[in-house]
Parts: sequence; C-alpha cells; structure tokens
Amino acid sequence: MQKGNIGVTTENIFPVIKKFLYSDHEIFLREMVSNAVDATQKLKTLAERGEFKGEPGDLTVRVTLDEKNKTLTISDRGIGMTEEEIDKYINQIAFSGVSDFLEKYKDNANAIIGHFGLGFYSAFMVSDKVEILTRSYRDGAKAVRWTCDGSPTFEIDDAEKDDRGTDIILHIADDCKEFLEKGRIQGLLDKYCKFMPVPVAFGKKTEWKDGKQVETDRDNIINDTEPLWTKTPSTLKDDDYKKFYHELYPMQDDPLFWIHLNVDYPFNLTGILYFPRVRSNIDLQRNKIQLYCNQVFVTDQVEGIVPDFLTLLHGVIDSPDIPLNVSRSYLQADRDVKKISAYITKKVADRLNGIFKDDRKEYESKWDDLKLFINYGMLSQEDFYDRAKDFTLLKDVDGKYFTLDEYKTLIKDAQTDKDGQLVYLYATDKDEQYSYIEAAKDKGYSVLLLDGQLDVPAASMFEQKLEKSRFMRVDSDIIDRLIVKDDVRKSELDADQADNLSAAFRSQLPKLDKAEFSVEVQALGENAQPVMITQSEYMRRMKDISRYQSGMSFYAQMPDSYSLVLNSDHALIKAILDDCQAKCGDELKPVTAEIKGQQARLSALRQSQGKKKPEEVTQEEKDDLAATEKALGEQRDKKQQIIAGYAKDNKVLHQLIDLALLQNGMLKGSALDAFVKRSVAMIK
Repeated sequence: MQKGNIGVTTENIFPVIKKFLYSDHEIFLREMVSNAVDATQKLKTLAERGEFKGEPGDLTVRVTLDEKNKTLTISDRGIGMTEEEIDKYINQIAFSGVSDFLEKYKDNANAIIGHFGLGFYSAFMVSDKVEILTRSYRDGAKAVRWTCDGSPTFEIDDAEKDDRGTDIILHIADDCKEFLEKGRIQGLLDKYCKFMPVPVAFGKKTEWKDGKQVETDRDNIINDTEPLWTKTPSTLKDDDYKKFYHELYPMQDDPLFWIHLNVDYPFNLTGILYFPRVRSNIDLQRNKIQLYCNQVFVTDQVEGIVPDFLTLLHGVIDSPDIPLNVSRSYLQADRDVKKISAYITKKVADRLNGIFKDDRKEYESKWDDLKLFINYGMLSQEDFYDRAKDFTLLKDVDGKYFTLDEYKTLIKDAQTDKDGQLVYLYATDKDEQYSYIEAAKDKGYSVLLLDGQLDVPAASMFEQKLEKSRFMRVDSDIIDRLIVKDDVRKSELDADQADNLSAAFRSQLPKLDKAEFSVEVQALGENAQPVMITQSEYMRRMKDISRYQSGMSFYAQMPDSYSLVLNSDHALIKAILDDCQAKCGDELKPVTAEIKGQQARLSALRQSQGKKKPEEVTQEEKDDLAATEKALGEQRDKKQQIIAGYAKDNKVLHQLIDLALLQNGMLKGSALDAFVKRSVAMIK
C-alpha cells in the first residue's frame, strides 16, 4: 500500500475548493461524467489505430445511486489508469501557493476549475471521501484503488477489478444529501449530459405492470449521442428540425425558421439557431441558447459569445474552441470568441437576406415576428444595420409591406414638406388612432403601423440613418402641421376672441393624473374636427425610449403633455364663441378694458425702470410696479371666473371636450358616465 501527500502547497486546499466552488457545486456530476466519456472515447481512438487489440464491447457510462450507503458511482469501460498514471494525473496538482490562489480567484469560481484543470477535484465539493477503482486497458495491468478523504493525504492499494475502466465512487457528505435523491441526479444528467457522445445510463427503464411502475432489465439511457446539430444538413428535413426544437423547448410553438451552423476554419463551430415566435418581453426570452463543448453542456448564459440581440434566439451552439469552464471576462477578451460572434451575426444576416430574396411573400408573412430581432440588432449593433437595411420592412396600416427604399419612393412626392424633409407618418394602434389615420389618408398620405415593442426606438434610429427624414405619429399634431406644405393659415379671430375661447375650454378641462393640457386656436377648415387632442412627438418618444434605455428614467416620471386644438373655422366653435359673447359680453367689456389699461401701464413702468440701474430704482417705483402686476392679475382672474361661469353650463362645450377625450381613450369613470347621460339628454 502506498501513502502520500497530494502535490499541493497547502494543508487546506479541499475546503478552499469546496468553499469557492460552492455556488456551482452541481457541476461536479458534469465533470465526472465528462471524464468517463473522455476515457471511453480515448479507447475508441486506440482501437481505431490498432493500439488496442481487445474487444471494446459495451461502452456505456453508468451512473449508480446507492442511497443506503450514501454513494454515487460513475463507471466507464474506457482506458483506465495504472498506478503511475494516477500519481501523475490525480496526485500532482501544481499550485503556486494558496495565498496567490485565494487572492487571484476569490471572486471567480468558474476560473478556478478552468485555470487549474480541477475537474476531478470538483468531486470534493459534495463528498467527504472519494474512491477511484481503476484498471488500465494495457496488457497485464493491475487494478488499483485510490482513496482520499478530502485532506491532502491519499492511499493507493491493490484491488480486484475484472474489467478495464474506472469507477469513481463519491461518498456524499451530510450537507449535500440532495445528491442522493434520484430526481436530483436525473435532473442534472438531463441538464449537463443530455447530448454526450457516449451512451450514459442511469438506472433501469420502468414500465407499468400490475397497477404499478416496475423496473425492467433495460438500461435507462439518458442521452442522445448523435444530436441533430452533429448531422449533415442535407440529410435532414424540416420535421427533424421542428422535432428537435420541441425536445429542447417542449412548450413552445413551432419556430419561424432555423440556421444550421457548421464551420471548421478558422475555428470549429456547429449548432442550430432557431428564430422563435416572440413579439414582446425581450428579457423573458433570453438564456434559451445552450452552449456545448464537444456535446457537453457548458452554460445557457451566452452573452459575449452570441451578439446581444441574438440572445433572443433559441437553440444550440457547440464549439471545442470554448473551454468548459470560462469566466465572462475571458469570453469578452478571447479572439476566437469574437470571431465566433462575428460569424454567427453574418450567418443570421445571410439567412434572413436569403429568405427575403427567395420568397418575399413568405418573408412578409413572418415579418411581424422577425422585426423584434432585426430592430434589436440594428439598435444594438452598428454594423448589423448595414447588413439588415436591405431586408428590413415597413408595414402600413393597410397591411402592405415595403423595403426602406420602396417606401421612400412611394411617399416622397406627397409627404415632403416645404423644407425638403420627408415625413414618415405612423400610428401605434389602428383603432385608438383611427380618426387621425383617416385624416391623413384624406390628404393622400400613407401611414405606417409601428406597433411592435421596438418599432418606435427603431424609428428614431431611421431618422439618424435616412437623409432628411423624420417620423411623426399621426396624432402628434393636426394634419396640416404634420407635413407643412405652405405657411399655416391664421385664424380670423382677433386676440381677445381667441383668448376668450381658449379660456372657456381650459376652465372645463378635467384634472387627469400625470397629464397636462394646453389649449390653442387654429384655423383648420370648416370640414375638419371642431376639437382635437394632440401629443408632443418629442416628449412621447422620449418616454417610450426611456423604458428601454438606462439614464432616461426621468422622462418616464414627467406628466404627459397634450394640446387641445380648437378649430376656429368649425360652426360649433363659432357658435360657442358667439354665445359666450352674447351672454358675457357686457360683463366682460369693463374687465377687458381694465386689463388693457393695466397692461399698458405695466409695460410703461417696465420700460421706464429698465433704463435705470437696479440701485437707481426707488422703493416707490418698485411698489408701483408690484401693485400694477397685482391689479392686472386680479382682473385676469375676474375675467377667467366670468368665462368659467359661462362655460360650466354650456353642454355643447362639455360635449366637445368629452368627445376629444373619448377619442383618445382618456374619458373614464364618472366623467364617462356624465358624458353618456348628457348625450342621452341632448338627443331627447
């Protein structure tokens, strides 16, 4: 029997491993099974070269759980090890020193294994004793047993083992009893070993017999040794790809389409990426791409390997050029990983472009699902816009699709304003913005439908990319000011009339949560709506973008800003103005005269005092200015009260305000109930 110390420079290396790898402790099973698979594949290679003359026989890797004895055993019939090989590969761990080790890797559990090749030693994260029972494939080799209880000391004894290969026997520690549960082990095998290239058996298959589940004598093979991505694309049918997709994601709808990756230079990469049907909830759809290394599961956190926008895709990537255990900083710095990321981007763009060119109709039918990926790509990755601009589509409210160039040609004559700007009109909801859309159509304009999650941020991007272009939502202003062809026609009302009209409507506007209203008078023509509500394009877009872009949250806190536009050409507005004049004219006349007098006096005082230095203005002059400002304010308040008193009883005015609010989905609760009752009363 041999005894000795493992080649480390510290007494407590195993507690350190257990502590710093604890967050990832479940990967021990992946490491154990991976080692067994590697040993098995090495035997296959030796057999192919003629260096192993025996019969390979059954090469299944077996995982066995013994709850009674608290052991988990991973067995293979691979190349096995001699006593010398155990000493070389198991005992000699070259650490430079525990202080350096702790300092360098204290915050990065993954890097510990990846840097030091500690795959086997991950067993000590869950075990208080580990045994290796092994026999080399070499002729005349003896079986040996290596035992270690987690201290740097080990023992090697001669042992009995009839067959070549290795059994790793883990004596599960009391604080890791979860790994003695069949369901837990089955789950880990399914997660990490589902596609390993050598059959892996865990227990026996069961079947229903005599009213209960009973074990059969057939191995329960938990993996598919030849997953779809390892096969030649020309041998596969659409149904094969769909079937594999549903194996990976059982509850998902059929994917839109897929890309089969297969490259061996300048790096090795295989895989299948699927475009799922997804229209919203970007973050909820991440972490669906599974990364493998030679069919061994590594992670589903693929940021850094796959471009950010393509983390929305589903599927599998397999590359032996990406180590099993890597840190994120490693991925971000590694040149091969960057090449893989660029390659995947190019393949995705080429595939999309190919579908667009080969079957435009089919591409259009999938656009509403695809645009989330494409918009996200163009917004987040500068060079993807250059690839995608030719197969990016715009959809109008009638369901017709156009490329960027096609749509520019369609609208350039009708929708170029007097300053040479091409104006793209859009709606985000066909029903809510229906009347605004119709007003634009009546002018001969086309209206886009931007109802996707990233459509409005994409519109902002297009404004930067497309020459002399701007996007305007159809309800952000009256139609004649959305695309200004000539100087806007001014209202025939004088300043007092416009002011009285604005004051009447302003006094009756409701107080809505997080909403502010301004009122303006505009000559829109006799056939235009009497009252319209518009919302600033800039502010609304900033609020939209703030939902996705950090650092802009203050926009989300700001109230929505609306304009109530009164059409001074409409008969109903004229009637309200005439009625107000008839009922309030006599009362308003002296107040209006007083306001004008006070305004004139205030202007004269400011002009006089403005010619003096601040220290030259006397207190008497300051008091005179303050008194005039106060008197003017009082007269304005008086005027407002007179007009408000008239407006509160004008049913037509209230009806027009409520109709405008209703049109924009802003009339609710008691206000809506009052509107309905008023409408019924007016009909009677």
